[in-house]
Amino acid sequence: MGDWGRFGEDHQIPVARQMGITAKEINRDFIIATGDNFYPVGVASEYDPQWKSSFEDIYTDFSLHWNWYPVLGNHDYAGNPDAQVAYTKISRRWNMPARYYSKTFDINGDPNQQVLIAFIDTNPLIPDFHKNDVYGKNVISQDTTAQKKWLIKTLTDAPKSVKWKLVVGHHPLFTATLKRRESYDTKAVRKSLKSLFDKYEVDAYIAGHDHDLQHLLPEGKTNYFVSGSASEITVIDRLPFSKLAVSEYGFMVFSVLSNSLYVQAVNEKGKVIYSTEIKK
Repeated sequence: MGDWGRFGEDHQIPVARQMGITAKEINRDFIIATGDNFYPVGVASEYDPQWKSSFEDIYTDFSLHWNWYPVLGNHDYAGNPDAQVAYTKISRRWNMPARYYSKTFDINGDPNQQVLIAFIDTNPLIPDFHKNDVYGKNVISQDTTAQKKWLIKTLTDAPKSVKWKLVVGHHPLFTATLKRRESYDTKAVRKSLKSLFDKYEVDAYIAGHDHDLQHLLPEGKTNYFVSGSASEITVIDRLPFSKLAVSEYGFMVFSVLSNSLYVQAVNEKGKVIYSTEIKK
């Protein structure tokens, strides 16, 4: 889920409620947050009241008190992005050990079959952000080249047990959202990452930023998903390679087996509005 922290405003609460129901039904392993975790300007510190009003008091179901793995969005960079890293030491469920990081998960408890997920920070990959009055001071504090080298090494050094390589970031490389199809941030992240995803055979890239639900399959091996409608929706159209493009409140469910990746889009009423299976 993504683009969510609005003090419970808009549809954040009904989406959170349905997330709790679905998480219980599927016996989820963890939750991924695709950025813009706190509107409008991130959090000021790990003690900011927004942690309570936009996170702790909203996602209250027991089924959601499992590990959360977030990435940073542009709105998070308007505040103190490192405060979201620091909250990891306070919260039992919030897990952001750095601005970018990776985790390897066993598939059905089998260490010989795993999924690797790289959680990246797309904000510094956008040149315009470096001279932006809102984001600039925080963006320039990160070494973009170092992150790219880290990502390549993470994908290259994946053990043979890794059956799937997934990457999670805030900004999409492709989107059918009208105002962002060829916007400066979409083009910048695509230019920075597309060839890398192709070369290192990333199976899926999961983003937020656009307030809708999308599955896009452009040329190449990588499936592109957008899940950014956990509290607000915006107008969307379709691209020639759009498999799903809907303006509905909701989230996505990813189920991973050794040779199959099953993805469902679920709206705030609990209806599965789209499903697809990616096979090895």
